[in-house]
Amino acid sequence: MTIVVPDEYKYLYVYDKDHPILKFPHDALRTPSKAVAKVTKKQQILVDSMLRIMRQAHGVGLAAPQLGIHERVIVIAPQGKQMALINPKVVSSSGTAVGEEGCLSIPGLYGDVERPETVVVEAMDRKGREMTLEMTGMSARVVQHEIDHLDGVLFIDKVQASTLHWIHPYSDEE
Repeated sequence: MTIVVPDEYKYLYVYDKDHPILKFPHDALRTPSKAVAKVTKKQQILVDSMLRIMRQAHGVGLAAPQLGIHERVIVIAPQGKQMALINPKVVSSSGTAVGEEGCLSIPGLYGDVERPETVVVEAMDRKGREMTLEMTGMSARVVQHEIDHLDGVLFIDKVQASTLHWIHPYSDEE
């Protein structure tokens, strides 16, 4: 899909030390990530950094590839509760739901995506402990969106194209 960023949104597509999230169409966003063999201090530092960056960007999820790091690490906070998932994978899903999505790597663009309503995800936490989570609604949507990033897939690959629209991501704060 070709995306032409309107002039009034181009300032959101900055990449520098204060804006470390890679923006579309950066090639790194399309590169699949490798599994983390063992959780070490390096991943814990990465998780802390990702949580900080996600908060600063007013996001509800962030994947390591969005920072140019090709490890299977995501952080999510769909209802304000932050968590890190290492090597997450959806092991089962049920139902379907259509909901609006956006992405910190494509700021300002939103559209409807159909995804499973409920998912069961297996992953490791930030300390390397295995866990299984059942997620539904917004939590399920966010975790699936971030897992897609680990595979080099963006929401625009799944969006209902007719629903794409531009909105300033901080319009409710202005």
